[in-house]
Order: sequence, then structure tokens, then C-alpha cells
Amino acid sequence: MGRILAHGPHRIGSPCRPVEQWPDPQSSSRKPPVSSKSAPPPGHTDPAILRNFCIIAHIDHGKSTLADRMLQLTGVVDERAARAQYLDRMDIERERGITIKSQAVRMPWTVAEGNDEGAEPGDYVLNMIDTPGHVDFTYEVSRSLEACEAAILLVDAAQGIEAQTLANLYLALGADLHIIPVLNKIDLPSAQPEKYAAELAGIIGCDPDDVLQVSAKTGLGVEKVLNEIVKQTPAPVGDADAPARALIFDSVYDTYRGVVTYVRVVDGKLSHRDRIKMMSTGAVHEMLEVGVISPEPVKAGEIGVGEVGYLITGVKDVRQSRVGDTVTSQHGGAAEPLGGYKHPNPMVFAGLYPIDGDDYPTLRDALDKLQLNDAALAYEPETSGALGFGFRCGFLGLLHMEITRDRLEREFDLDLISTAPNVVYQVTMEDGSVHEVTNPSEYPEGKIAEVREPVVKATILSPSDYIGTIMELCQAKRGQLGGMDYLSEDRVEMRYTLPMADIVFDFFDQLKSRTKGYASLDYEVTGEQAADLVKVDILLQGETVDAFSAIVHRDAAYSYGVMLAGKLKDLIPRQQFEVPIQAAIGARIIARETIRAIRKDVLAKCYGGDITRKRKLLEKQKEGKKRMKMVGRVEVPQEAFIAALSNAPSAEKPKK
Repeated sequence: MGRILAHGPHRIGSPCRPVEQWPDPQSSSRKPPVSSKSAPPPGHTDPAILRNFCIIAHIDHGKSTLADRMLQLTGVVDERAARAQYLDRMDIERERGITIKSQAVRMPWTVAEGNDEGAEPGDYVLNMIDTPGHVDFTYEVSRSLEACEAAILLVDAAQGIEAQTLANLYLALGADLHIIPVLNKIDLPSAQPEKYAAELAGIIGCDPDDVLQVSAKTGLGVEKVLNEIVKQTPAPVGDADAPARALIFDSVYDTYRGVVTYVRVVDGKLSHRDRIKMMSTGAVHEMLEVGVISPEPVKAGEIGVGEVGYLITGVKDVRQSRVGDTVTSQHGGAAEPLGGYKHPNPMVFAGLYPIDGDDYPTLRDALDKLQLNDAALAYEPETSGALGFGFRCGFLGLLHMEITRDRLEREFDLDLISTAPNVVYQVTMEDGSVHEVTNPSEYPEGKIAEVREPVVKATILSPSDYIGTIMELCQAKRGQLGGMDYLSEDRVEMRYTLPMADIVFDFFDQLKSRTKGYASLDYEVTGEQAADLVKVDILLQGETVDAFSAIVHRDAAYSYGVMLAGKLKDLIPRQQFEVPIQAAIGARIIARETIRAIRKDVLAKCYGGDITRKRKLLEKQKEGKKRMKMVGRVEVPQEAFIAALSNAPSAEKPKK
């Protein structure tokens, strides 16, 4: 199979449906599943029979379901333990129907004599990694690719090639992996396997007949895919006699056992009770347990060249096991570490604050442990006058932020407030000094010469019926059209340059709703551009509430100020005195709402009599209110912060 990328147009796509149940094993063309006992034990495996591969695809094209069928066919999961999306272990993955974490699993496979695919008969060991499909979790995919020699590129036969299909394909080609093209869901009534097989072959540079066609739901064609993996995937290459070197591609924190480290062994071997060294930190540990995932942890005496497995050293300090680090032996270890990974730059920043201030140490420990499992998460402490102590966190996108907050609340039993997300701005003052702003509270005072914001190159694939709708949306988001190509009579690719601040909030949701779910989006950061941006402050009784400040385009400042002031008027309870809510750019007020004071009926006891007594009582009340306004503080309930910040930056920018 050639690995040359054709110079054809790029493409992109949209989701499918989850699988309700496992199919009857009798429906598969392969009668008896291979017993997992037939697999060679880890550590004693000849690298020649090892095959390391991953499954990459767009969202909902069937990666996890295909993994289910492979687990079933190879016999590592019996019918009693089987469930749909078996490798999606987290509750949040199963609830949302998406894969968030890559999962590695070791499977035995026996290639029969005289098979149609021409694979060499014999017993093999397959190490499979199931990867996420969403653009926010691309870093998970890129790390998984480093542990493999081949990638199955999975495409929905009803949807065709979509945005993340191409993005993940380029990642795999960049990692020099062999590509095995597979069309899934050929059992759907709307499937067009011939059309999309030709499309896929054109991109990869192979013959359409080489594109495998399967139905992961029914198991049709999956046995052929396993045989093709054995035939096409190169065996891992490494020196078994060299000093041990293993690349850490993932880690997880276990409450009882400490840090569990997932590695791919490149050279040598790692044995039980060996003393190992982390090459970046120099930390030395004793291996208390070593083994493989099949699909549950299985202990082994050692793991050798090409093996994907796990290590447990009993270490509780999460900083001792960094993703991308090289593990070697303490005595006679390797001199040169492996290449590791390029650390991802956060795209979106938001503050996370505990509702109960006493939970701050718990939140710090929780972020430490979560960062071990999610290397793309970055954070640093910060303080807010309104919200107290918390952390400024960097994420790869809005979904990444949402999942991280959800995991912190579920796994560590925390109640959190997150501030409105924003991107990183470069602010140049008139005196030539440059400030990096990740938080509106860091926005400098004084005369500003220029503000630069990050921009992305977005690729949108859509049916041609929605071209006008998409152009209208992109223009409202200050986008610039970079080009447009028709992939076929009814499918078009549009390339836009868009400000990242407008991508991260609600752009994807609006794109999906305006195109009835048919459009798909992929984007990458390409640089910066100068923009007319201003900081909008919200003042309560003349005092700035930093949690509500935002950096927005000047054209959207008024609508943002009116929207948030109106929302806070409804959310903040009435006080004993009148409270003005103001939106301001610098010293200029651009919007105002007023919360009326609660007034006691001081005339209730006056019935009849002289009017001067009533006037005296009213004047006395007026003086009291005036004095209270001078010394009184506005109490903003936590519910108001949560409700106001949940979708604060939703003000639509006016069309130019």
C-alpha cells in the first residue's frame, strides 16, 4: 500500500449512532473465537509476531464499535462481560457516547492456513489503541501514534471523508505509519461504499479495491481486517540486547496503587523488581509490577521489544511520571532518551474556583492527578477579588474544558465555578512594552498601540446547499474566506481564516444547527492578527467585579455589556439600597441597569394626622438609605456567578 498523499482536495464530516448491543457471535464468519490462552506470554514474545496499530477516524465513525468486534473475535472478552464501547471506561464517555481517553489492549490472533488475504499463517499478538475523534483530543491521538507501526483509517460509508478524518490522517503520515483504509457501516441503507472507497483511495494513493469494507455493528468483514493488519503492519524494530528504553505515552493515578505508567518498549526489556530511572527527572524507582492490558491488567515477569504494557512503582508523586519521558534501567541504562512528544500549547484559558474556599487544596491535588492522565492540561494559581483563590487553566478547546471540569467534579467531589473562557492576547503599549494577556484582569492600563489575537485556519466540509448559510455565519464572526473547492456535485470544502476567540465559544454549535448537522469543522492555529479589541468591565455600585470582565471586539462591546447587565439585574437579589449595574470601557459607561431598593413602608403606622409627620419619616428613611449606600456592600450569590458565567460571551457580533 502506498503512503503517498495525493494532491487532491481535503475533506471532512459528521457523527453516527451508538451501538445498542453486541451481535450474536454466530453471525460472524469466524466460528470459534481464539482463546486468549493461545497468546504467547508478554516478555517472551518474538517481535516478528507483534503488530502494533491504532484506529483513527472522525467523531462517531465507529472506532470503538470496531474495537468491540475485535475484542470479541479474538476472544479476550467473553460474551458475559461484553458491552458496547467496551474500551470507553469513564462514565462521562459512556454518557456522551464519545471517546476521551486512548485505550490500549493486547489481543491474540491466529491466521488460518489458506486465508484469502495471503497473510502468513500462525499465531500473532496484536496491540491495538482505540483513539478519540474530536479535534480537542488530537493530542491523545498524536501520542498514541508514537506507540504504533500502522493505523486503520476508518471512514463512515454513509458520511464519507470528514474534517478529522484528514487531520488524523496527516498526523499518522507525519509519524510515518502505514495506513490501512477501511470503510465502516456498509450495512446502512444510506451507505455508498463504491463512491467513498474511490474518494478514500484518491487521498491515500491506493487502488479502490484495496479499501476494506466492514460493518463493525454486525461483525461483517472484521476477520479480514485482522488478517490484513497481520499482513500489512510492519513488525516492531528494536535491539533486544541494548540497554532498556521505553517511551511513556500515558499515565493514570490509582488511589490504592499510586501512578500507573503506560509504556511502549523500544529497546531491551523491563523486568519485575528491576530498578528503573526516569531520564528527564533522574528519579529512580523499583518496579513493583509490570504487565500488559488484555483488556484488563495482566501481570508479567517482563516486557520486551515492541511490547505495549504498564508499570507500577508505588510512587504517589504524580510529577515523577511524565508523558513523553524515557524509562531505562538504573544500572547500565541508556545514554540517549527517546524523542518524546512536542508539548501542546493551550488554546483556551478559563479560571476554575472552588465554591467552598476550603476546597482549594483539594482542587490543587485534583489538578495534579488529572494532569497525569491528561498531559494537555496546564494550570497555575490565581486570585480573584470576587471568587477568591483558584487556578487559571489552559485547555485545547471548549469541549476539553467542559470535560475537565466535569471530571474534577465527578472524580474528586468538587463544586466549581468556571469563568468565561478566553484566548491569549498580545498587547503592545505606546511605550513599546508588550504584555501577554491570558485573563481580562491582566489587561494593562494606559495607552495601547495595538492588540493582537490568535487566528485559526478553519476547514469546513458541507453539502453545497448550505454555502450561503455558512458564509453568513463566518462573516458575522469576522472570518475571511481563503478558498472554496467542490469535492463533488453536492459537497464543498470552504477554507476560512477566523479569530480564535470566536471559534471557541459557540461557533461549532451554530455551524451544526444552521447546516442540520451535516457540516464538519477542523481548525489549526496559524498565527496572530491585529484587531480592535477592548476590555469591558462590569461595575456594581461603582466597584469592578473582575470575574465578569471580558475582552471583546469593539463592535460587540455594547451588546455584551447590555446582555450581561440585564442578566445580572435578574440574578442579584434586591438590597436595602439602590444598586447600579454598569458596563464600562475604561472610564466610559456603555450600558446600565438599576436594581431597585427594598423599601420598608414607614407610613404604615400613620393614619390620618398632620402631613409633616409623614414627610419627616420619609426624609429620615431617605437619609438612612443614603448612608447605607455609602457603606453597604453588594452581596453577589454564587448562583448568580454560575448563571452569568455559564454562557456570558454569547453576544453575537454585528455584521460588517
